[in-house]
Amino acid sequence: MVYRPTARVLTVLELLLSHGRMTGPDLARRLEVNIRTVRDYIAMLVDLGIPVESERGRYGAYRLRPGYKLPPLIFTEDEATALTLSLLLARKHGITRTSPALESLLAKVERVLPTTTRSRVQAIEQTVHFWSSSFEVAPQASVVMALSSAIQSAHCVELRYQSAHSNETTRTFDPYGVVYHEGFWYTIGYCHLRQGQRLFRLDRILQIEVLADTFSPPDNFQALEEVQRALASVPRTWRIEVWLQITLEEVQRQTRLSKAQFIAADNGVIMRGDVADLPWVARFLAGLGVPFIIHHPPELRAAIQHYAHTLANHAEQSATKVFERVDGQDTPISLVARPENNTP
Repeated sequence: MVYRPTARVLTVLELLLSHGRMTGPDLARRLEVNIRTVRDYIAMLVDLGIPVESERGRYGAYRLRPGYKLPPLIFTEDEATALTLSLLLARKHGITRTSPALESLLAKVERVLPTTTRSRVQAIEQTVHFWSSSFEVAPQASVVMALSSAIQSAHCVELRYQSAHSNETTRTFDPYGVVYHEGFWYTIGYCHLRQGQRLFRLDRILQIEVLADTFSPPDNFQALEEVQRALASVPRTWRIEVWLQITLEEVQRQTRLSKAQFIAADNGVIMRGDVADLPWVARFLAGLGVPFIIHHPPELRAAIQHYAHTLANHAEQSATKVFERVDGQDTPISLVARPENNTP
């Protein structure tokens, strides 16, 4: 990034706003300049009407007058470009589908930029494309925020989690890290229910609550390496290709998967990608409610047949009340799931 004098002066202001108090040597080190240049930057801020106060002496430092807030955000061209790329990546990975705030933020950034910078930022938005061959499933933004907060403060969380087989459990969990890997978001940490380190997909977290209890995270824990190690023990990744009798607009409206996974073809849509969870694909296809043709892998047909059999078994079950005679009245004592034919 190219530093200009004005950009460095604004950087001094941002550092003082974020840190509250910084010494001259600290500012010089962060800006890679000498102490005299820092004094010049401080003087320029004062000339601009920014209330920078100097604390003299051996432990002296610079700070903004207490209570001072900078009303507008000021972005350099490099900062605006970095922010735009970050927002585009967030949109690509699905976060904006659950948090419209990112789209609003991108629009606000563009609106306040100078004309020349805004044109360049819009050029990035219109011409830069991202591609991944993996399915991309977005978690709820609130889940990401809650886990990140819990990790930072070392607080336990309570998760209501749905497994790949649709089984729901509630557990206390000590989150060590959050990782985005090959289209999915994961958290890894200590599971109190299973009494060991476990990996969870964020899109399967149905509910999360940050608890008052705290934990001590392992020293030098490398979340990405641990997630990759855990995934290495997961069954192989499958290359999926399925034709769907649906329009591109409709499938994008019904799903949170990345648009890159769908291509209009043969009066329908081709869905392609890599996935390690065939039962999840079976549930996804069934949930669309449209005809489809599996091109590959053949193992997906078996997964769908198994899911269909499971649904059929559920449909055959009925809840039958069991009564006992109490004080001359029929009183329900339990609910028992029985087949519809009620054979003994």
